[in-house]
Amino acid sequence: QVQLVESGGGLVQAGGSLRLSCVVSGSIFSINGMGWYRQAPGKQRELVATITGGSTKYAASVKGRFTISRDNAKNTVYLQMNSLEPEDTAGYYCNAKLRLTLWGAQNDYWGQGTQVTVSS
Repeated sequence: QVQLVESGGGLVQAGGSLRLSCVVSGSIFSINGMGWYRQAPGKQRELVATITGGSTKYAASVKGRFTISRDNAKNTVYLQMNSLEPEDTAGYYCNAKLRLTLWGAQNDYWGQGTQVTVSS
C-alpha cells in the first residue's frame, strides 16, 4: 500500500520558518513529479511548489520565500518555508505522481496533510 506521510507543520510567528517533509512509502516503480499544495478554510486547494527532475515551479505568493527540494534516495520531498506570513496559514498537502508498475499508468497520490499556522 502506497502512503505519503507529511511532517513538520506547526504554529510559528510571522517571520519565522518551518520545514515540511513528505515521505513516499510502499511498492512503487517510479516517482515523477512531487509537490506541495495548500488549502485554507473556505478556499480552494492551490499549488505551492512542484519539482520534476531538476525543474521547480512556485506560486507567485511564495516565490523567494519557499524552497522545494527532493531526496530521490529517500523518496522524500521537502518544503523549506521562510519569512512566513499569516496568509500562509493552511493545511499543506504533499502530492506525488507515481507509477506502481513498469506498465502501469501514472496517477496522483496525496498525503493526509499537515497544518501550518502563522500568528501575527
